[in-house]
Amino acid sequence: MSNPQSSTGIHRGTIPLMAAACGVMVGNIYLCQPLLGQIAVSFGVPEHVSSLVAVATQVGYAFGILLLVPLADIAEPRKLLRWLMALTAIGLVAASLAPNIGILIGASACLALVTVVPQVLIPIAASLVPAEKRGRVVGTMTTGLILGILLSRTVSGLVAGYTESWRASYGLAAALTVLLFFFVPRFMPKRRQASERIGYGTLLASLLPLLRHRALLLSMGMNFMVFGAFSAFWATLAFHLASPAFGLGAAAAGLFGLWGAPGALLAPVAGRLSDRWGSSRVNAFAFCALLASFAIAATLGTSHLLAMVAAVNLLDFGMQSGQIANQTRIFAIGHEIRGRLNTLYMVSSFSGRALGAFAGGLAWTMAGWIGVCLVCVCLICLAAALLAVTTFVGSRQKRAARVDEI
Repeated sequence: MSNPQSSTGIHRGTIPLMAAACGVMVGNIYLCQPLLGQIAVSFGVPEHVSSLVAVATQVGYAFGILLLVPLADIAEPRKLLRWLMALTAIGLVAASLAPNIGILIGASACLALVTVVPQVLIPIAASLVPAEKRGRVVGTMTTGLILGILLSRTVSGLVAGYTESWRASYGLAAALTVLLFFFVPRFMPKRRQASERIGYGTLLASLLPLLRHRALLLSMGMNFMVFGAFSAFWATLAFHLASPAFGLGAAAAGLFGLWGAPGALLAPVAGRLSDRWGSSRVNAFAFCALLASFAIAATLGTSHLLAMVAAVNLLDFGMQSGQIANQTRIFAIGHEIRGRLNTLYMVSSFSGRALGAFAGGLAWTMAGWIGVCLVCVCLICLAAALLAVTTFVGSRQKRAARVDEI
């Protein structure tokens, strides 16, 4: 995959439009999180049952990345994007009309399966520009993703709060996806005919051998646990804010996405720091920010709103910094397999999110907010231990290699 997306040129504004599309499409995964309390009341189900909506979106997205994102290496981009956006819009409409929690969970899994457009667009964007501009473009796409993750919760919560219906948020997301359907594919370059066509089965079969790379396994393992903690926090935040300590609704829960924006938008600095310090040091720095976030949330965050704002900023900063460090590490493995490396990495990440959403809902039911924060701390400690062990083993092997050379 040395140049998987060769093009004959791009239109002005293509990269910003692609970044915006990343934000809108990734938002479809997170818009349910501030609505979970409202969904539970609407269907008359316990909160841990409504949290399965968040679990379903993470599971669906993970399978979509695994089964559909590799198609970006062999499919015509315009056709692929149109299909994915059309099916996503249908799934969002189905979710907005769901008559019961079971249908909503199923629709959430299906729409998440096909809303993997961001993971298709990022490799395309990276191949549309010369190598010396690739980092800048990936940074722009990452900014679009971050804003989409943050603002989707905010907009979703506000729409649900003012309309007093969680269904309106899904309807708005469907309308935005339809709008992208008509605009984004037009800006995509046509793929040049490859000299050798790769079958879909062969493409998928080439994924597993890539797991031999230790750097990939390390990044996958750490982000599995970090994303799990991140998801456990956000999947239960609406419940915490609706508790007697705060008495806030879906709109306030959504606003926390906006209040956490400064921390997340500072995170792309980690890309430059990874070049200077190395990815492992940035990962360690990110773990410190995450542990501080959960410590604040578990102590001052039980009754002080400003403390929760500080915790959310540290959480978003730590998560995004670690993400950038991990991707910097895996993309150094080989340019020609970048798309498939990203597929495996993102599958582990969103599998972690699914587990985290489930563990967070269970911890909330059993031990409340303190239990959720304890689960998050345990996951971050496991990720830090994995980094420490891998770094120690790697250092010993390097020293042994030097001795052998002598």
